Amino acid sequence: MRAWPMILVAAWATLMLVGACAALPPEERDTQALANPPPAEPRRSALPVLRQVAPELNNQTWFNTDQPLRLADLRGQVVLVDFWTFDCYNCLNVVPYLKTWHQQYNTSGLTIIGVHSPEFDHERQTANVQAAIQRLGIQYPVTLDNDFTTWRAYSNRYWPTFYLVDKHGQIRYMQIGEGQYDRTEAAIQTLLAEDE
Repeated sequence: MRAWPMILVAAWATLMLVGACAALPPEERDTQALANPPPAEPRRSALPVLRQVAPELNNQTWFNTDQPLRLADLRGQVVLVDFWTFDCYNCLNVVPYLKTWHQQYNTSGLTIIGVHSPEFDHERQTANVQAAIQRLGIQYPVTLDNDFTTWRAYSNRYWPTFYLVDKHGQIRYMQIGEGQYDRTEAAIQTLLAEDE
């Protein structure tokens, strides 16, 4: 029985508070809302985590960069790792898309890295790879993976294959073979929009 007066007092106090806030002029209510905004949720897409930590790139021979690239140094960026070889017909068909994505998204935080893993002996020769890069007009970094160290680290099996690594170093997307270009580009855009 004695709880009723306390409940009424609490209800009256709540109404007074609500009324006091409502009585504030709109500009003061807006100022209070701006001064104490709710904490922002980090932006995270629905793309699944396929691998918690993308394998590091430990290759020593690189083109289109002054020094070897390491995924650890690229944290905060989205990285597209492309396994390819220059005499693979399917690989050559995806190069125009990679070049376009490099041009469109490089300044927005996308780094494309071509991992050249040879299928035939003549594709192992550095001069032949360099000539193919120049002939194809590839401007993004390419590394030689003649011993298939990176290929095995990714458990890769096909040319071409894309892996998208998010800003935290996790593999979030994979595309085997040609096609699905719209889907791949959408995944690039999604990962670029995520918070670090």
